[in-house]
Amino acid sequence: MENELGWFERIVRRAFLFTSGTPEAERILHPFETRNIHQALPAKVKKLFDDGYYAEATFQAFTFVDKTIQRLSKLKSSGFSLMMGALSDSSPLVHLTPCKSVTEKDEQKGYQFLFAGGSLAIRNPRGHEYDIDDSPDICLDHLSLASLLLRRLEQSGFSVS
Repeated sequence: MENELGWFERIVRRAFLFTSGTPEAERILHPFETRNIHQALPAKVKKLFDDGYYAEATFQAFTFVDKTIQRLSKLKSSGFSLMMGALSDSSPLVHLTPCKSVTEKDEQKGYQFLFAGGSLAIRNPRGHEYDIDDSPDICLDHLSLASLLLRRLEQSGFSVS
C-alpha cells in the first residue's frame, strides 16, 4: 500500500506538466488589452490588426470616430469640416464642456483640434493613399488616440456604441 501511495503522490505532484491550460497569471494579453483600446471600436478593427493590416485598422477606427460625431451632431459632413462644426467652442453641437469659462472653452477647442487633427493627419492619408505601411506600434498609438477621443465623448455623457 505504501508503494502505491508513493506512486500516486509522484503522479499528482507532476500532473501540472501535462495540463494544456495556462495559469491566468501567465496568460499572454492581446495588445488591445495592454494598451486599453476602447471596446466600442468595431470588431473589424481588431481583425485587421490581428491579420497585419495596421493602416487599415487605423483607418477603420477613425472612420468609426467620424461616424460617431456625425451621429451625435446630426451633421452630414465628415472629417475636418465635421469636427470643426460639431465641436466648435462658440456654438458646439457636441458639448464636451459647458463652454462657460475660458478654461472650458479652451478645452472644447483643444478637443476640436484633436478630433479634426485625427481626421486630417491619421485617417485621411490611410483613406487616400495605397502604400502606407504602419507598424503594429504606430497602429496601437493611433488606436490609443481614437480610444481617448471616444472616452472623452463618454465622459461628457454621450454613448459611443
